[in-house]
Amino acid sequence: MKLTSARIDRTLSQFDAQPVPDNHPVMEQFNRLFGDHTFFIDRNGLNIIEPGEPRDGKLETGQVIKLASWTDDTRSTLAPHERESTEVVVVLGRAA
Repeated sequence: MKLTSARIDRTLSQFDAQPVPDNHPVMEQFNRLFGDHTFFIDRNGLNIIEPGEPRDGKLETGQVIKLASWTDDTRSTLAPHERESTEVVVVLGRAA
């Protein structure tokens, strides 16, 4: 899912990662491989946020899903793999 700038900020306050800017040259390849999402890079690899279960019926949440892992200690190359749910759930805001 694509996140608004406010939701990106909320995500980053709960998840230690860096968003990949929409104008980054790698975005075309990421979108082709994984679809139209806001992508995040962390120490484990490449991640997206997918809709999660509402919290208390009032707050929208997002599940962090890992799409690719670093292949070496220098974190210079990513290897795509099957979507992997992580234990990280972020609160995105009030449910509509």
